[in-house]
Amino acid sequence: MIILVINSGSSSLKYQVRDGDDVLAEGLVERIGEAEVPDHAAALDRVDHEVAEALGDRGIDAVGHRVVHGGERFSEPVLIDNEITRAIERLNPLAPLHNPAAVTGIRAITQKWPDLPQVAVFDTAFHRTLPEYAWRYALPDELYRTHGIRRYGFHGTSHAYVARGAAELLGVDAFTGVIAHLGNGASVTAVRDGESVDTSMGLTPLEGLVMGSRSGDLDPSILLFLLREGYTEKELNELLNRNSGLKGLTGTNDMRSVSEAAESGDKRAQTAIDIASYRLAKYVGGYHVAVGGAQALVFTAGIGENDDNFRSSVVGKLGALGLELDAERNAERSRRARVISTAASAFPVLVVPTDEEAAIAEATAGVVNGS
Repeated sequence: MIILVINSGSSSLKYQVRDGDDVLAEGLVERIGEAEVPDHAAALDRVDHEVAEALGDRGIDAVGHRVVHGGERFSEPVLIDNEITRAIERLNPLAPLHNPAAVTGIRAITQKWPDLPQVAVFDTAFHRTLPEYAWRYALPDELYRTHGIRRYGFHGTSHAYVARGAAELLGVDAFTGVIAHLGNGASVTAVRDGESVDTSMGLTPLEGLVMGSRSGDLDPSILLFLLREGYTEKELNELLNRNSGLKGLTGTNDMRSVSEAAESGDKRAQTAIDIASYRLAKYVGGYHVAVGGAQALVFTAGIGENDDNFRSSVVGKLGALGLELDAERNAERSRRARVISTAASAFPVLVVPTDEEAAIAEATAGVVNGS
């Protein structure tokens, strides 16, 4: 089955065409909304042209969409129809930077290819197994019942994919441990017997770790203070989501640039790495407890897979857990799943590459075949 995987952003559209494990085409259309690409329909015209060149006389069988927020309704991938599209749209207030773009992409494809099956794959779905004591905020119950204010978690498609990969590497039926998905957006998840039992992101992807441009955890009173100082809601949103994290600490959200600066003696860059690695190490320690003793700590995504110095900085703060990296294994660059800890480490430290597009394509094929 040939699957077109779509990840729609507000001004970009990333796509990949897969036939099982084979990637037949992939690309990124940027600057949607400007003169050359006025809307998502125009972006899909460009994708259609590029895909047609790659496929020749073959055609797409189905489309899988990455949808960031599925709220409490969606706990698994679903076949899209008009009612599902409207339901996703009603979740826009919970993910105003992401869900509207997904809905736009869904409607653009519906208009262009009305008979093509489409499947929504939700970032939040893997975390629907969180127990109430993990997803509840200590706020009045009315806020949850009226506004849905609770912890949802994100990056679930990646965490689920990596949990399966870690189980395979360890030779166990279901993974129990801690997975750190570290990219420009970053989250860490506690997985017990293959299910998510806690995760660092909350109502939105802002909570948790220090990220490329997001602040992660902070004292909520800071926002009240800044409101009194004259900041607007829009300015606070921009501050916390786009101008904080590594960018706020160093001026750039690119971990590669931060690492290079730190290696050349830049104290601000080194402080940023110390802050980010310390925050993650605290979560790992807590989630080791949450799962009742981890089988492994897993690093994944861009930074997690490629930045051996950051991995070393994190694990170096976890001596109390008895973790120990093998320097040579940690420095290895590879796209394969592997162990990077020593034999003396209390439990293994792994690098397991993620592939969200493969996971979305697999889920899409499963839903379409099942329907």
